[in-house]
Amino acid sequence: MDDLDFFGVCPPGLERYLAQEVNALGFERGKKEEGGVTMRGPWPEVWRANLELRGAVRVLVRIGSFRAVHFNQLEAEAKAFPWADWLTPDVPVRVEAATNKSKLYHAGAVKGRFETALERSLGCEVGTHGEVTLKVRIDRNLVTLSLDSSGESLHKRGQKGFTGKAPLRESLGALLLRACGYDGSEPLVDPMCGSGTFLLEGAGSAAGLQPGRGRGFAFQSFPSFDADAFARLIRPEPSRPAPAHFYGYDRDQGAIKGAAANAAAHGLSDAISLSCQPVSALTAPTTTPGLVIVNPPYGDRIGKPGSLIGLYSALGARLREHFGGWRVGIVTTDAKLAHATGLDLTSGPVIDNGGLKVKLYQGKIGG
Repeated sequence: MDDLDFFGVCPPGLERYLAQEVNALGFERGKKEEGGVTMRGPWPEVWRANLELRGAVRVLVRIGSFRAVHFNQLEAEAKAFPWADWLTPDVPVRVEAATNKSKLYHAGAVKGRFETALERSLGCEVGTHGEVTLKVRIDRNLVTLSLDSSGESLHKRGQKGFTGKAPLRESLGALLLRACGYDGSEPLVDPMCGSGTFLLEGAGSAAGLQPGRGRGFAFQSFPSFDADAFARLIRPEPSRPAPAHFYGYDRDQGAIKGAAANAAAHGLSDAISLSCQPVSALTAPTTTPGLVIVNPPYGDRIGKPGSLIGLYSALGARLREHFGGWRVGIVTTDAKLAHATGLDLTSGPVIDNGGLKVKLYQGKIGG
């Protein structure tokens, strides 16, 4: 079976943490690039990447490349490409195109050429609702073709039902935990847990649960797909017991109820303890220090920045009083809000969270 080059996509600025996960899971290569991490291996490794990677948004398989500086070249290469090796005529395809510093700069015209080639050469239906996405990128006249092997974004794990008012994507939550140096072996506290993303990702990783075990993928429509071989890769149950040291709090009883339902759907109810309480009642649930991580309101999502200073100040006061020796990670859009905690924090890179630009602020609580 020939090896493939494939690429795990993640938010820019967090590539090093996805690379850590890729290498920890034993994938070949694991080289970080802008926007993700490259890997290499046969099809089962592509399937495993989709099943196992918590930090990846999607996995792209690079299926070909060539140079083109005018549309006659592009059309000839597109027509001659062995589409039947990668796609089947009965599965609709969606084409996406992007160009950068190239002679062929009109992405819409590039997209149209490939749609025509697919219709005429393969005989498949092409449209905006295709089950499989072909991504065409032209960078400095080099045309690279990739298939999206994931389909829906990998942050959609398949078990979580309740999302809350301002959810953090699961893939981003997993990378932020890794950025905080969290490995599942120490207590984890989320004082404003909402739907429980940080808790579910931390406990799921600690239990060895495959994040993609309960969902489908685009690669299941590829001609290379082997259903029996794929089934052997899936672990429906935890590979080890998850320690019962994941603690979530929220002042909204509905959020706690939803987070509890999510924990049950993941099979993690025994690992995650949930309570309805405000930040003003927060205390350390264990004498063993660990990580406090929180994605609190920031005016762009809930409330106004000015009105949130008091909330951040109260959070910082409780952490200083009750969490000496713990590490802390705070996700927010505004440095003023982070520093209103009164904690000694350093900030990481700017990250896109559902269209909002946020940063992870980290520190260790004195004591």
